[in-house]
Amino acid sequence: MIELKVEGMTCGHCAGAVKRALAAVPGVDEVVEVDPARGVAKVKGAPDVRALIAAVEDEGYGAREA
Repeated sequence: MIELKVEGMTCGHCAGAVKRALAAVPGVDEVVEVDPARGVAKVKGAPDVRALIAAVEDEGYGAREA
């Protein structure tokens, strides 16, 4: 499982945007959790972490590997 710290999510809409962006990254099997209150996103699979971070940043949020 890969966990990212995501900055800037404030609501369910934000979480949905991040979830959709992560799900579209090649190698992601499942988006397990996106929690705006804790600023956490977790995915299962074997994606490139840089691609995950780029996908989140393309949605307008900050991201880094936890």
